[in-house]
Amino acid sequence: MSSLAGRAVFGFILTLIFTSAAFPQTRPLRKVRVGVTSVTVGNIITYVARDAKLFERKGLDAEIVQMQGSAAAAKAMTAGHIDFAPIATPTAIEADLAGADLTILAHTLESVTHALMARPEIRRPEDLRGKKIAISSFGSLTDFLVRHILRQKGLNPERDVTLVQIGGDAERLTALSRGAVDAAALSFPGYAKAQKLGYSMVWDSSKEIRYPGIEIVTRRATIQRDRDFVMNYIKAHLAGIALFKTNPTFGRREIKRTLKVDDEGLVSDAYLLFAKLFIPAPYPNIPGMRTSFEYVAQTHPEIWRHKPEEYVDSSFVEELDKSGFIKGMYQRP
Repeated sequence: MSSLAGRAVFGFILTLIFTSAAFPQTRPLRKVRVGVTSVTVGNIITYVARDAKLFERKGLDAEIVQMQGSAAAAKAMTAGHIDFAPIATPTAIEADLAGADLTILAHTLESVTHALMARPEIRRPEDLRGKKIAISSFGSLTDFLVRHILRQKGLNPERDVTLVQIGGDAERLTALSRGAVDAAALSFPGYAKAQKLGYSMVWDSSKEIRYPGIEIVTRRATIQRDRDFVMNYIKAHLAGIALFKTNPTFGRREIKRTLKVDDEGLVSDAYLLFAKLFIPAPYPNIPGMRTSFEYVAQTHPEIWRHKPEEYVDSSFVEELDKSGFIKGMYQRP
């Protein structure tokens, strides 16, 4: 789409979300605390919605709270400290099995965009034996991916490697370059940076595992208490997806600003990849949750007595899809 067309759609999105707002402008904005489990392109939509004032146009004052992985976000949400977060599906399920009331409202990506990058001499999974691997935190998406794929490759993540918790992509790449770890699980463009520095890709997670990601998770209690609050958040988030997908200039600028990336090539590659991958109508991916069930079953075999539908609420995306709200954001004015 051309820049001119993108700006036109941007204006239309703002008009649509503004005119459909349930809150008059004179009403005070309602505080919403949004957890972000890592600063990556996958999580960029929260920043898009904030910086384009899409949250404000739905009567919300968004505070973005950076969390160290999904486990920390699940604890914070259960305690009532945050309202929404992209908590990894297996972490959300495990929290519910322990008595929490988390529910998945959307999966905004059909698959993961992660890779395991390692020192140049480490080229095969078996080369990882006895090595240190950097993840963001235990219970996070990177933790889940590394453990799951290691098992697929015949390795035991508890005995054959040492998993080290090291914050975000930038911190993990720094740890790899300084020799503090031998490999690091990185999202895009982190793993592209690592490739440019000469590190080897041990595996591309998207080719190893069918796993929907970048969830929108909240508490059932929040929905019961104020469904309109949740709906307005979802509207702003989906408008952010539409804006990112249809306005390349804004999208690239947001990537540079949020991830602090100056390499124009990496920024362009990141934008083209994720503009294609973000799902306009991001229903919870119930079939894709089987992988999460298999992972959770390793420590909670009782999960097989449950169904994926118990952990999702598709009603918000379904309502916006059937009403034409989503389709309307992608139509040229």
